[in-house]
Amino acid sequence: LEPGAGPGLIIQTLPIAFGHMQGGTLDDMLFFTLLVFAAWPSAISLIEPAVAYLVENKGLTRIYAAVLIGVLTWFVGLGTVFSFNIWKDKTLTIPYLFEKQTFFDTLDYLTANIMLPLGGLFIALFAAWVMREESTKDELATYPVLYNIWRFLVRFITPLAVIVVFLKAVGAI
Repeated sequence: LEPGAGPGLIIQTLPIAFGHMQGGTLDDMLFFTLLVFAAWPSAISLIEPAVAYLVENKGLTRIYAAVLIGVLTWFVGLGTVFSFNIWKDKTLTIPYLFEKQTFFDTLDYLTANIMLPLGGLFIALFAAWVMREESTKDELATYPVLYNIWRFLVRFITPLAVIVVFLKAVGAI
């Protein structure tokens, strides 16, 4: 696989590489166990907004909401796992959008090319135009000159740059 091959690099290539090493099976198990521990805090932070919503607006207990969102996320995750084995020949049938992509390929495209740039754009717009200047100054104004440069960049340059990245990612430019 090429170095930019994405998740296939970890899922397919590393087990082969570890398999050719002395004691590679143990290294393989250790690596993937540590990968799970590394991913766990990110997974918790990703489900937190949905859990908080269910607790605050739907009256669910925190434990029930966390388990519910965790199980739903796990089921969606099964689609990505199956895309590498029993569904590898199944493609989505959404005309003109994702018609020759697996479920994993579709999620990968949506997150990398749409959600990440739009998330960055919304964060920049929020930090620049919604947050009170006093709040950002309290956090960032160690050096007033640098703060003024940051404020200008996050207000005007960053949104334009992220929009260009987004348009390039979706093939509009």
